[in-house]
Amino acid sequence: MTHLRRSLRCAALVCGTLALLSPSAAAQTRTPPPRPAPEPAVRVRAVIEAGARTFTASQSFEAVLGSHAGVIFGAGAEALVGRNLFVSFGVSRFQKDGERVVVANGQAFPIGIDTTISIVPIEVSAGWRFTSPRRTVIPYLGAGVGWHRYKETSEFATADEDVQFTKTGFQLLGGAEWRASRWLGVAGEAGWMSVPNAFPGGATSAAAAFDEDDLGGAVFRVKVVIGR
Repeated sequence: MTHLRRSLRCAALVCGTLALLSPSAAAQTRTPPPRPAPEPAVRVRAVIEAGARTFTASQSFEAVLGSHAGVIFGAGAEALVGRNLFVSFGVSRFQKDGERVVVANGQAFPIGIDTTISIVPIEVSAGWRFTSPRRTVIPYLGAGVGWHRYKETSEFATADEDVQFTKTGFQLLGGAEWRASRWLGVAGEAGWMSVPNAFPGGATSAAAAFDEDDLGGAVFRVKVVIGR
């Protein structure tokens, strides 16, 4: 009987020890949840944009086009380096129809010849994004350089009478991007461009008459950003 009691006690002790050790062993062998993949060092995103711009040479554009503002459309790409630095490349286009004018005593007189003005800026900018882990709206600031291709063609004009040139300028910009999802964002952006000495030597009659030579102005854009 004594031997039986000792056997039962040993069996109970072994069972209790196994019961205490089993949760610890299970915890040690449990596979941890997978960690999310780290963000790549450089991310490239596509950009589609639409907006409006005004012109510093307001009198010249008012005379020929009837307005010193117009709609722009464009597209480009953006590279994010780390969490904050960005480098962007974009091409946009402004085009509007008007009428050639003769300026006398500071007043423009239309002469009945249809004219089309198109401007294609190619811009490269860099800047800083003010990010934080919980922020869904990301403000940013930047600056860059642009090459502005100006073309003015008129009805009945010869190739020598049309105006075409490309000038270099610079731009400052700022805006904010709202992340709608992991792969989609929407940004609002405002900028200022300066293209000095764009109309030297009377490149256009209106610009020469009003003594305006800067092709820059203010720009307002809405961007759709595709990418992380």
